[in-house]
Amino acid sequence: MPQLTDQSATGAYEDERERTGTWMTPAEYGASRTAVWTAAVVLVTDMRGRILVQSVDYRADQLLPGGAVDAGEAPSAAAARELREELGVDGRYPRGLAVDWIPADTPGFPPEMRFPGEILHVYDGGTWTPDRIEAVRLPAQEITAIHFAEPADLPALMDPGDARRALSALRARVNGSGAALLEDGFPTAPTALDRLGVLRTRRIPQHGAWQVGPVPEPLPVRDLSAWLFAPDGRVLLLVSRATGAAHLPPPTAGATEDALPLGYRSGDQGAHARTAARLTGLPPGADPEYARLLATPEQVRELSDWGPAGEDELAAVHAARDRLGLPVPARTPLTELPAEAALR
Repeated sequence: MPQLTDQSATGAYEDERERTGTWMTPAEYGASRTAVWTAAVVLVTDMRGRILVQSVDYRADQLLPGGAVDAGEAPSAAAARELREELGVDGRYPRGLAVDWIPADTPGFPPEMRFPGEILHVYDGGTWTPDRIEAVRLPAQEITAIHFAEPADLPALMDPGDARRALSALRARVNGSGAALLEDGFPTAPTALDRLGVLRTRRIPQHGAWQVGPVPEPLPVRDLSAWLFAPDGRVLLLVSRATGAAHLPPPTAGATEDALPLGYRSGDQGAHARTAARLTGLPPGADPEYARLLATPEQVRELSDWGPAGEDELAAVHAARDRLGLPVPARTPLTELPAEAALR
């Protein structure tokens, strides 16, 4: 930062003829700084992990709720004000998920607007229950409708930069490691979820009621997957490198101990069954089409479309973890494992 002069006893600045080096007057320094707009939006999900987007009367694509930060207003205060004005919902949103720098040459801004660039804050609005969603009240103008969209559908519904920003913010929420720094919606320090493009394809819905225990004899098993616990209480998750789809592995994905049936969901063509076991090692030369990550059970739940019964499955998972004598895992960014990994 260039050095500003100190005021003399008379309040006048030093004579400009005495300048040396990078000395600047306050007026010159202020004129040299870049001015940008500031905005704040809020990322809200429902119980299925879908994102709240709203339709507006002044553009064709859809938006996260939020808007411009007024002069002298804090971004978090602007986020709360915008949701109150747009959705009729009171709240505070102190937790940031992302801060994005939007360059001045971003397409879509008319030249006469003289868009200078923008710093946009994305705040975490949390997961809304059906009762909270039912309480939404739209204003007479501007917001014409809201709905909850599958994360993978955002690029078809939103401006490309808005969609990238929303997905990056959602991945930051799942990782739980603080706000992501973005440039035009792209993370400056991509996590494993960003690198693999998790949530860019639609999640497979499994909405049947959760039943504890083994699958009854007459009911065919449609598929079998496993909660495989590492020593720190996290579990193994597979992610397709081609599609970014995340799913639990089969029971044969690694060396295990103390396997037990966990439960199942009934579907149209049979049961989606789960087992649980202690994971002691991973074989070398695993399928190169899939990345292997360690995640908390809650993170697996947030990357899945299991409906309300997902909470029942999550409770069964933690009961199994307790039976296996494993700790409650801390939420940390999902960790990609190397080709060969010993987990003892």
